[in-house]
Amino acid sequence: MTNKLYDTSLSLLTDLYQVTMAYGYWKAGMTDDRQPSSDSTRSGAAEKEAVFNLYFRKNPFSGGFTVSGGLTNVIGYINNFGFSRKDLRYLRSLTGSDGQPLFEEGFLTYLANLKLSCDIDAIPEGTVVFPNEPLLRVRGPILQCQLLETPLLNLVNFESLITTKAARLRLVAGTDTLLEFGLRRAQGADGGMTASRAAYIGGFDATSNVLAGKLYDIPVRGTHAHSWVMSFDTEQEAFDTYAEMMPNNVTLLVDTYDTLEGVKHAIQTGHKLRQKGYALSGIRLDSGDLAYLSIEARKLLDAAGFTDTAIVASNDLDEIIINSLKQQGAKITVWGVGTKLVTAYDQPALGGVYKLAAVRQANHADPDSDPAENHTAVRWDYKMKLSEQAIKISTPGIQQVRRFRDERGFLADMIFDEERSADDLNEATTTMIDPLDFTKRRRFEADQPFEDLLVPVFRGGEQVYDCPDIHATRARVQEQLAGLHPGVKRFVNPHTYPVGLEKSLHELKTELILKLREGGRE
Repeated sequence: MTNKLYDTSLSLLTDLYQVTMAYGYWKAGMTDDRQPSSDSTRSGAAEKEAVFNLYFRKNPFSGGFTVSGGLTNVIGYINNFGFSRKDLRYLRSLTGSDGQPLFEEGFLTYLANLKLSCDIDAIPEGTVVFPNEPLLRVRGPILQCQLLETPLLNLVNFESLITTKAARLRLVAGTDTLLEFGLRRAQGADGGMTASRAAYIGGFDATSNVLAGKLYDIPVRGTHAHSWVMSFDTEQEAFDTYAEMMPNNVTLLVDTYDTLEGVKHAIQTGHKLRQKGYALSGIRLDSGDLAYLSIEARKLLDAAGFTDTAIVASNDLDEIIINSLKQQGAKITVWGVGTKLVTAYDQPALGGVYKLAAVRQANHADPDSDPAENHTAVRWDYKMKLSEQAIKISTPGIQQVRRFRDERGFLADMIFDEERSADDLNEATTTMIDPLDFTKRRRFEADQPFEDLLVPVFRGGEQVYDCPDIHATRARVQEQLAGLHPGVKRFVNPHTYPVGLEKSLHELKTELILKLREGGRE
């Protein structure tokens, strides 16, 4: 039986309302073929260009930072986007409440010939990011931008969540070894694969997931389970047999019956290994009082001369438990983390959103004219979503994020509008305003070092960005974490990293809020 998820195009990996909105744009004549349908309900309809920003509102795990993830998979999805004959056959089968086809044939023909032409800018994977900052900015025909909403959120939200969890575990583990053991508890095959990749990028050293090792070039680790021990008459026989079969990979699980007796049996196997020129690499604890058992196991191992044998621990670990075990003096140097990592156990979703920030009539100026004139010929109409909750009010504009820094690390992130803020950014002093408290302001001089985080990934639907390999992205995470103040990395009551709006963008947002509150539109 074939896998019905992967033996097909993934362009239908979306919510139905994305397709129905696309159909509405097409029927209204707002599509990039400039041809409204025969029964278009709007006279004078014109192609609409749009800008959407993908961001989240709150750091996960009650933490002070998030690590961006998923961009590599976004690029793969965009490069393979297209509606297959099977996709179109399925869409043709859908009906409305009257039993008639939901979509007319002209729209399905349009989808069959659709080729993405969007510009996409993104913050590179492995970058520390914060609430309200656009991780991706999508600009292009509004129909295309709309179709990308659900898959982009799906790809970015989960991988960013797991990468962040892994980075938190790396912070608490220090130089200890971290092993990802979560495949059997992951949310399906795709969840397991994505989590293995994200965990490695976030700072883990290896995975038990062999397919992830093959596809993503991640080191793999693993030895045996309780069933191996239970399949023999005695624990000693099980350990000795395993060591004979695989003497260069001996980490023994010692808690099947009695943990400290299991350690003693492992030591006996270790002596036999030494006689053959091999070493007892480690013992693993998977239950019980891990602090007490690791301390006692260390005493037994050291007394027998196995000072280099590592103590591995598993059993529903997370960063809080590991931190507690370290504070208790546990003698564990290798941590196997599974369920609570790959399922983001204490926060199952990042909560990313994808909001329309600007629209305009598409500009079809003479291709032989000055490109700069073409670009500015039609002004943007900025859009925003209001809410009774200030945190849910979206920010308008073609947004970019500027990160200021000094010799000690990152200072603050300023969100600005690339279309309207240029003159303000060229002044000697730049002012940044807290979007939730306008009295909180920071000023940066023109010579303050900075980096603009969003980089071009697609232009006109064509990839222009070279993805770093997984090892370079993993290294980037650690470099980024090193740039954060220690207070931002605290697990309890972390310091809030400063993120604000450039002054002119803040003023524009305030003006639009007042205008919309009053119920008026020009």
